[in-house]
Amino acid sequence: MCEFYEISVSRREEYLRSLAIEALKAWNVSNCRLETIKIRENAVFRVQNDAGLDAAIRIHRHGYHSNAALLSELNWLRALDQDDIEVPEVIPAKNGDLFVMTEAIGVPEPRQVDMVKWLEGKPLGSIEEGLSESVDNVADAFREVGALAARLHNHAARWQPPVGFMRHAWDLDGLTGEEPLWGRFWDLPTLDSAQKALLLRARCTAQDDLITIGTSSKGYGLIHADLNLDNIILRDGRVTAIDFDDCGYGWHLFDLATISILFLQTDLSDTVQNAVVEGYRRERVLSDKSLRQMSLFYLLRAFTYLGWVHTRNETASAQEIAPMVTALVCRLAEDYLSARKEEDEA
Repeated sequence: MCEFYEISVSRREEYLRSLAIEALKAWNVSNCRLETIKIRENAVFRVQNDAGLDAAIRIHRHGYHSNAALLSELNWLRALDQDDIEVPEVIPAKNGDLFVMTEAIGVPEPRQVDMVKWLEGKPLGSIEEGLSESVDNVADAFREVGALAARLHNHAARWQPPVGFMRHAWDLDGLTGEEPLWGRFWDLPTLDSAQKALLLRARCTAQDDLITIGTSSKGYGLIHADLNLDNIILRDGRVTAIDFDDCGYGWHLFDLATISILFLQTDLSDTVQNAVVEGYRRERVLSDKSLRQMSLFYLLRAFTYLGWVHTRNETASAQEIAPMVTALVCRLAEDYLSARKEEDEA
């Protein structure tokens, strides 16, 4: 493994900060203030200067998206913005490109870098710490999140993507195939034989159910695919989605599962789930029959999280959350298979 991926986060941040400064030349920006927002798979910095610039510059992880796929994400953002759906506004480089390729000493590969206008507001929370204390009314907030998800799905259903549009798919193969998008979750080394057997049974049954559900445009299309607490900004009582890095083609219920999965088996579970559905139904049809499939999509979302842990099991963060994620996935798999058995016997 390259040394860059083995050094501390603070040292990686130094190198990536240098790359950000180099990339900013493409926007004709210098003498600016850089604030580190996050150093995860992507690195995000807030950039401000005395000329009034207030933006987020995003340095992409190496190899996750092709140039065509990244351009497609940014084109969808621009289309959403033009349709008056509040999302981060893409700021093209001075030559008109929506992103640039940049190199810097210490970073082993050229990186894709893009910029969007900074959106004031506070995230609804974080995966690590849960719901933010700034959320005064949980039901109201998540009704807005549900409505936002529906507006995104409505836009995608009527939008004609440009020629060459390319995004990955959270489909049958992307979620349960031999090489899922976020990794072979059933191969996590810390799984015992019973856990692995359980997940393989659930995976096989989920495949059958997804084939039965199909990919009709009523329930499948372009989705955000990562509507977690970090990526939903609360602004004056309304919500905005950010970070479309994982957007792609998938089931609408996958977005809804992502919104509320962290609240399962908590005191807020019913409040959040009911509010999301109420908000969604303000903007888009969602049948009771579809809602009965949510246990499947909670499981599929959990599969991806376990795959994420598996493919990053050398990192401290993955090792820290692995037991919690494993317990969640196994519980959801047991619940899902039990419900399916009852349906078959009914």
